[in-house]
Order: sequence, then structure tokens, then C-alpha cells
Amino acid sequence: MSVLLSDAAGITGRLESALSGLAVFRTAGRQGFTREVFSESYRDSRQWVADQMKAAGLEVRRDEAGNLIGRLPGRNPAAPPLVTGSHTDTVDGGGRFDGVVGVLGALAAVQLLRESGTVLARDLLVVDFLGEESNPFGLSCLGSRALAGELTKADLARTDYSGRTLAAAYTDFGVDPSTLLGFGGWTGRRRPHAYLELHIEQGPTLEARGLPIGIVTAITGIERLVASFTGTPDHAGTRPMDDRRDAMVAAAEAVLAIRSEGCGAPEHGVATVTRLENASRSPNVVPSLVRLYGEVRSIDESWLWGTRRRLAAEIAARAAEYDVEADLSWSTDNAVVRASDSVQDLAGEAASAAGIDWMPIPSGATHDAVHMAALAPMGMIFVPSAGGKSHCPEEFTATDQIAAGVRVLADTLVRLDSHHFSVRPHAIQRSTP
Repeated sequence: MSVLLSDAAGITGRLESALSGLAVFRTAGRQGFTREVFSESYRDSRQWVADQMKAAGLEVRRDEAGNLIGRLPGRNPAAPPLVTGSHTDTVDGGGRFDGVVGVLGALAAVQLLRESGTVLARDLLVVDFLGEESNPFGLSCLGSRALAGELTKADLARTDYSGRTLAAAYTDFGVDPSTLLGFGGWTGRRRPHAYLELHIEQGPTLEARGLPIGIVTAITGIERLVASFTGTPDHAGTRPMDDRRDAMVAAAEAVLAIRSEGCGAPEHGVATVTRLENASRSPNVVPSLVRLYGEVRSIDESWLWGTRRRLAAEIAARAAEYDVEADLSWSTDNAVVRASDSVQDLAGEAASAAGIDWMPIPSGATHDAVHMAALAPMGMIFVPSAGGKSHCPEEFTATDQIAAGVRVLADTLVRLDSHHFSVRPHAIQRSTP
């Protein structure tokens, strides 16, 4: 039986109050619960989060990378700590559960531990990572990247739509960018014992199966592409249809090719075109330069890597039919990351001990857990998302479902506290299938 069987009503009440409290911090004039990284609403919300950490009995600090860290002391402060948490920033027009559940749920888990009289052998750190969501600089998971020592000089030189650099945004937010290069908050010191993150699923699987808990097996790899299509500008009213080098038509063919690639994925694969840009703004000119932005995701490394070759050939062939040149460039947002088998097993044991049904499930979204996996054995616990909706104002997870996740999180942390890992993580390396 689970060692943490606090009354569900108490957990849900605290969660409901905390969720409502954080939702107040949103950017005026934007849809949903917008609280983007570096914004004033985000800055204000983080003081509120720090106060909540203190109210839960944690010692609170902000590290050099801007991460908020609350510490629950264990019996042996010299032991590698347990780490849990997530993020509280949102996308533009986002909801009030993505990331937030992992931070507020972790604080609820701390309260469960304290109320049950459970004292861990090692410190427990609750982290609100800085800036997990995508942003105008094109780099997600800022805080966890910094902790893993993965931020680079080139990253800090990235610019947003106005030309402001990421380094300048850090400076304006009160973070010294010079401390971020090679920061590696836990890479050169005592590494964590394990990392565990509670999160909403952001998809429909758990709800469709009628299951309250998902235990993550792997986090998707993400390959991003930019394709440029070059044709010939002509008068849209006088150039015959069969005598055009129309870059937009070639780009449209690429949109369909990318969608087809995702539909043919063997295992949890998706492919999405996110933006098309026509270099000309004139309404009566045949498009001569069009850029396409897209991404492909999967937990199947072989398929993901093969996608580069297949799409390059397919897009070039379709463009050639319209006498249009196609040039593709690819970048890797993150490789496929597997959750620790041991962490999965312990989370499953915790759920079963509490009488909560669960299933193994992959994550199609990326998380701070991707970068924490380079530092420690990593695991994630999912709770259902109503209608599978996320990154929108309609995003919703019932508080009793979050409470179930909190109970599993808390008990798994207790089990991890005394668990001995036979294999330790190392820096994530890409392997070519």
C-alpha cells in the first residue's frame, strides 16, 4: 500500500486554490492565459511562485540561470538530491495547466510528505525552470539547458522579431548572460540522484483509454526544417498557367508531402508545417521565393532520421515538376530521450500501491526532462488532458486527476530516495541508426 494516503479532498482543494492564484498572472490584451518568458506577467508570477514555495516549507533561491529552486532538507544534505518540478511560463494564448501542474503539483507533493511525517534521506529540490516554452528566439527549455551546460554563445546571439538578442533579454530580466556559458549548474558539482516530472499529457490517449495515469517511456525527438522554393516572378494576370515557375505551388506540394510523411509513421510519428512566407507582398505577382517552416517528431530514431532523406527527395521531385528549385536545411531540436527503466518501474509500483490504474505512454511534446536526463535518471508522470487539448485556453485537467498524479509523484519520490541505480546517465549522444 502507498505510504502517502492523504485525503483526496485536501489535495484537490489546495490545488484548485493554487491553480486559480497563478492564473491571475497573464498578459493583458492577449488570449488565454498568456505568460511568456521574459514578460512582465511572467516576472510578477515568479515572485508569487517563490512565495508558494516558502509557504510549503521550502528554502528558496534563484540560480544564475534564472531557475527558481525550493529545497526541502533531507537527513543527509551531502547526498545527491532528488529533483522534481516543471515550468510556469506559457505559449502565447496558452492554457493554465501545461507545466504549471508540474510545479504546483510538486509543492502539493511536498505538503503530503510533510503532513505524513515522511523525512527523506536526501534533499528534495522543486524547480520552476526558466522559459521552457517556445519563444521568439527559437530556443526552448532555457533554464534546464543552462543547468545541463548546453547553452552556447551562438544561442545567446539569437534574435527575436525586433532584432533583440537572447543575451539582451536575459539582461533585461535580471540574469547576467555571461554566467550562462558553461554554467552547467549541476554538471560540475553534485549531480541529482534522479529527476521526476509531473505533467499533463497534452494529448487524447489517457482520456480515450479512461486511465488516470500515464508513465512516460520516451520523449520524442524533433527534427526541424526550413525549405526555400525559388521560381520566377511574373505578372499574375498575364503569365499563362502552364508557363509559370510558381514557388508557392511547389511549397504547397511540400506541405502535402510533409503531411503524408507523418501519416505514414510506424510509431508515434507526426509531421507539421508551421509557417509559409512569401518574400513578395504584392497581390498580383507570381510567387518567386517562398520559405516553409516545419517539424517532424517521433520516438523511432530510425524513422526520424530516414525522414530527412525521404522528404528531401520527395520535395525536390515535386518542385522540379514546376521548374522550381528547392533547398532544404535541417536542425535537431532534441534527440529521442528514453526515460529510465528504473524510474518507470518505481512510478508504476507507486501507482499500483495507491490502487490507481496506469499505462506506459510516449511523450509527443518535449519537456525540461529532456535536458535533465543528461544529468540524472529521468522519469515523467502524465495526467489526462480533456479532449487532448493543450497550448490553448481550453486546456483542462480536473483537479482530482491532478491529485492522483500528485499522490503517485510523492510516493515515487519516496521510493527513489532509497533506490540504488546501477547505471548512471551520461551526456546525451546522438547515434545514427
